[in-house]
Formats: sequence, structure tokens, C-alpha cells
Amino acid sequence: MEMTNLLIWLLPVPPLLAFFIIVLFANRSNKASWMIGVGAAALSFLGSMVVFFQAVGAEHLGEHPFGSRLDWLPLNGAHFQIGLMVDPLSAIAIFFVAITVFMIFIYSVGYHNWGQPKGDDDIPGLPPHGATVVEHGHEHVVPSIEPMFARFFAFIGLFAFGMFTLVLADNLLLLFIGWEIMGLCSYLLIGFWYGKPSARAAMIKAFITTRVGDVFMLLGIALLYTSTGTLSFRAILFDEQVLQALASTDSGFFGLSVAGLTGILLFIGTIGKSAQFPLHVWLPDAMEGPTPVSAMIHAAAMVSAGVYMVIRMFPLMAAGMEHGHLTPPMYAMALIGSVTALFAATIALAQNDVKRVLAYSTISQLGYMVAALGIGAYVAATFHLVTHAFFKALLFLGSGSVIHGMEHGVLHTGDHHVDPQNMYNMGGLKDKMPRTFWTFLIGGFALSGFPVVTAGFWSKDEILADAWAHSQFVFWVLAIAAFLTAFYTMRQITLTFLGKPRTKEAEHAHETNLWMTGPLMVLAVLAIGFGWVGIPESFPGLGNYSNNWLHHFLGHGLPEWLYTEALEFSWFPLIASLVVALGGLGLGYAVYKDVPSAEEDPLKKVLGGFHTWLENKYYFDEAYDFLFIQPAKWFSEKVVFQLMDRKLIDGFLHLVARVTYWLGGIFRNYFDIPVVNRLIGDTLGGAVPQWFGKQLRKVQTGAIQTYMILAMVVAFGGLFVFMITMR
Repeated sequence: MEMTNLLIWLLPVPPLLAFFIIVLFANRSNKASWMIGVGAAALSFLGSMVVFFQAVGAEHLGEHPFGSRLDWLPLNGAHFQIGLMVDPLSAIAIFFVAITVFMIFIYSVGYHNWGQPKGDDDIPGLPPHGATVVEHGHEHVVPSIEPMFARFFAFIGLFAFGMFTLVLADNLLLLFIGWEIMGLCSYLLIGFWYGKPSARAAMIKAFITTRVGDVFMLLGIALLYTSTGTLSFRAILFDEQVLQALASTDSGFFGLSVAGLTGILLFIGTIGKSAQFPLHVWLPDAMEGPTPVSAMIHAAAMVSAGVYMVIRMFPLMAAGMEHGHLTPPMYAMALIGSVTALFAATIALAQNDVKRVLAYSTISQLGYMVAALGIGAYVAATFHLVTHAFFKALLFLGSGSVIHGMEHGVLHTGDHHVDPQNMYNMGGLKDKMPRTFWTFLIGGFALSGFPVVTAGFWSKDEILADAWAHSQFVFWVLAIAAFLTAFYTMRQITLTFLGKPRTKEAEHAHETNLWMTGPLMVLAVLAIGFGWVGIPESFPGLGNYSNNWLHHFLGHGLPEWLYTEALEFSWFPLIASLVVALGGLGLGYAVYKDVPSAEEDPLKKVLGGFHTWLENKYYFDEAYDFLFIQPAKWFSEKVVFQLMDRKLIDGFLHLVARVTYWLGGIFRNYFDIPVVNRLIGDTLGGAVPQWFGKQLRKVQTGAIQTYMILAMVVAFGGLFVFMITMR
């Protein structure tokens, strides 16, 4: 046990060390940087797997989690303690975080064009940058390595450290520290290519928007600490008396209990972090960063952290829930999650950028998880968080592979006006990029909930089943969103991979290297296989071969009063799940299999002017610009700068300057010149020393006898004074 507790403390360390080593020592060597970064991710991965399998084999892990605590801040004779903890929830979290982070690190090596390095990392026998080579019958220009290659691996190392810290934290304050580290890294990595104005704008937008949620979350943390005197998860969430006290104490705010108000404040933090309506606007612009960053944000870290936090705090959110009645935080989650799931799915229908479709898909899927928590489906939400991490990381990395393949085509044709991310510039990539195609297809089918064979089916079906049992409104909203998800996913697959190439660039695209496609294959296996650990025991045909391990493992990590047995099987949500998944996929293929260009998009004809609203994301960016950004600019320019800075502050400073100048004149005329300059400077400092100098010059005869006599006189005089004094 002691070795396990020590290992838990070591899990976040390798990525942090990699960050410092690359920044301080290895930043001039691309080869050293990626080897340190990937090596650190590998160490955390191996350690995480050891801890995970020990957690799986432990008895009563929910009651006796692994971990230890340390004294930190001194408080009135005691100490605020922090520690790391592995219970069923954090064990599942480090499982998917460690795998996806490791795959993203490996993928990043190839994504930044490692393979034709230069300078101190030259590898003999490889073609130089800019050379035209022939591969698989295609000519292409060898791309250059990312100029900030080392910087990238340093930043994603810090990002990984933040996520490991967050999921292993045993208290809310340490979780918040990891939360803020990731907020900083999102700023640094979304704006990684800071030379682009759009990247600079996106990183500022992400940072400011998520800070809105973080301020409310910090208020919730402060309220919780004030009410309980602790932020420890075990001390708050597993003590029924503490939760009952929080649920029965009036906060004095709109009739909410302390538990209700704290839960809502914490949930607002998730709205910002996990890009839920109405703070969703930052996440699509996060596509300005490199594709591995998109995968880190959308699958392995950032937005997963927001949902993880409300899953972790679920006992507090549900405090006061009796006889199936939802608490105010749960009502908020059910409503916001459902609206976000449908809202984002509609926008994804009209996006043509291959990564932006996935960005809105992420917002929608996070809405699924939040809505599931709102109706009390704790296990289903966690299950979908894990499966989503695998298939969404797969899809984002697959989109990066597609973009890389298209960029080779752009280099070949030399037409840099062609957007390599626009799906209407693609087509026919199935034969050009077979490994990318098959893995992307698996990820797309998992996202759509393709029945039985994909992990996404099992997790999404469980959410729909819970919604059918607890809230008809949530069920129907999520079912419609699921249909739209399958539709826009098949639209994306069809426009990108099927049919014939629509541009010369697509004709000259080719498969990416194994640095990139290797992680895709690993994630594809997980996008299929992980669903089998959560098959309901009552599922027809397959239930006999399943003990629904995930439900029991996660469920026993909850307090006893919250633990519920798995739902009884119901045919209706299963049939609905099959209809929306297969119907959406079939309709998506039928509608888009022969569409030649964006101008002939069938949805434009069907939706008319509403399609323009979807293309422009319901004009939320424009609305926020009008309501918040422009007034803020006007206030800062007219009030803060012109009135306060130029007139009040500058006016006061100018007044002080004039008074000081006037006092300085008086001081100079009546003290400096007559006293300092004339009396002290000229008389005492000049004339008097000059007179003494003239007198002393007379005794400087140069005769040593004279100096001896003078010395004797001084000595006898001193002796005489000494004797008189002693008497």
C-alpha cells in the first residue's frame, strides 16, 4: 500500500519535469525535446496502469481509497492538508487520461513533421526540407518541422501535469489548482501560432470566457469552506450528516440551501470549462491551435475536467434529493445540458471545417453528460465521459491526419488559397488515406452510437435509458440531438472520404506516417472495446455474458445513500437509440453522397434562411460583441482612458507637477542659492578650505627635520592631554 501511495504522488511528476527540462536545457534540440516529452508521458502511462489495475483488484476501494495527505497551509494552530487519492472515479479517470495523453504525445511527433529534421538533429539518408520526392507514385514537397517544436512539447507536458493533478486531487482546492494550470496551458496552446491574429484572438477569448466561470467556481469553493471548514472530498461528500446540514441550511440567496447555492456556483465553473450554453463560444475558436492541442482540450483534459468536477461533486449536487425530486443544481444541469446538446448539434450541421464540426460535436456530447448528471445518471455520465475521450481523441487526431494529407496536396499544386480544412475541398480520401479512413470511420460510428459494436452506443444508450426512466423532456431532447449527431457525422465522413476528389489537392493527398496513424489504431480499438465493460446485465442476448462491471465499480464509489442498482431493461429507449443512430447515418449518406460543392449543400435548400443562422452559429459571437465587447471597449476608451486617465489621473498628476515646480522655485531662490550654494558651497565649502590650504602649504617645506619636530610636538601634546585627563 505504501508503494502504491508513493506511486500515486509520482504520476503527475514526469510531465512537469519534462516541462522544466525542455524549457531550461533541451529547447535547442528537437530530438531531445520530443524524446523527453514522450518519455514522460510513457512513464505516467505505465504508472497509471499499475495504479489502475491495483485499484480494480482492491476490495472496498470506495470505502478505503488509496492515497495520502500532507500538511500545507498553517491555519490557527492546525494545517490545511492536501493529498492525492485514487477511488473508483479517479481510477477510471487516470485510465483514460493516461492513455489519451500518451497517444497525443506520440501523434504530436509526426504531426509537427518529425522525420525530416535538420540542424543538430540531422538523420543521414533523409531528404532535406523543400526537396521534391516521390512516394507511392505521388510527388510531394518535404514539409518543414514546426519551428517551435520544443516549445510545444514543453507546454503539453505542463497541460498533462495539470490534468493528472486535477483527477488525483483529494480536495477541491488542489483540484482548482490543476484546473487553473490547464486554463493557462489552453491560453498558451490555443494561441501557439501567435503570429496569426485569429490565434491571438482565440486564446484571449478562451482565457476570458473560462475565467467568467472560474470566478463563480472560486466563490463556490469559498462558500463551501466557510460552511464546513474543510474542502476534503471524503470529509464532505461521504459524510451524510454534513451533506444534510448543507442541504437544510438557508444560504439567504433566493431561498437556496447552502448545498444548492454551492452546487450552482461550482456548476457555473463547469459551464465555462466544458463550454456549455451560454459560455460555449470559446471552444470552436480553440481550433486555431495545433490539432494535438484540440485533442487535449476536447478529449484528454480541459473540457473533460469540467464534467469530471461535477461528477466528483455529485453527492453535494444531489444533497437534499428525496423520493426522486431533483435539487436546484440538478435542475440547472438537466436544463443546460439538454439545451446545449441540441443547440450545438444544430450548429454542427452547417459547418464545413472538418475540425469545427468536431468542436460543436464536443459541446453537444458534453451536454449529454451534464444532462445525465442532472437526472441522477451518475454512472452513465461517467461512462460516456470515458468513451467520449477515446472516440473524440480519435476523431480529432484523425482530422489532423486528413489535414496533413491535404497539405501535402497543397504543397504539390502550390495553390495555397485552397483551405485544407474545408471538407468540400476533399472527397475520395478513402483510397488515398486508408488507415486514417478506417480509424476515422470507427470514431465517427462510435460518436453516432452505431449499435452494439461501438463503445459510444453503450454509453449513449445508457444515458437515453436513464432519461426515459426519469425525465421525458431530457429524453426527447437528447434523442433528437443524437439523430442530428449521426447525421452530421455521416455528412462529415461522406464529404471527406467518399466519392471522388473535388480538388487537385485531394487527388494528391496521401497517407500520413505511423507516428500519426499508430495512435489512431490504438484509440480505434478502445473506441470499440471499452463499451463492453458497461453492457447492462439485462440487455437481451448479451446481458448473460456481462456483469456490468463499470456500473458496480463506479457505483460503489458513491456514498451508500446515493448508490442505485442498474435500471431494468426497457425496449423503447433501445429502439429509439437504434433508430436515431442508424437513421441519422443512413440519411446523412443519402443526402451528401453526390454533393459537388458547398453552394449546392442540400440543407441550404431545405432550411433556407435558417441555414445562414446555423452557419453563423446563431450570431452568438456578434451578439456578445455587441452586448459586452463593444460596451467594454467604449467604457475603457471613453470613461477609463479619456475621463479617468487623461482628465482625472493625468490632471491630478499635472497639478502635483505644477505645485512641485512652484515649491521647487521657492526652495531654490530662498534656500538653495543663498544657503546651499553661497554659504555652504562657496564660503564653507570653498573659501574656508582654500584659506586652510594656503596656511598648511607653508609647513610643507620638504625638510624631514621639520616634519619630525612637528610630529614630536603633536605626540607630546597628546601625551600631555592624556595625563591631564587621567588625573
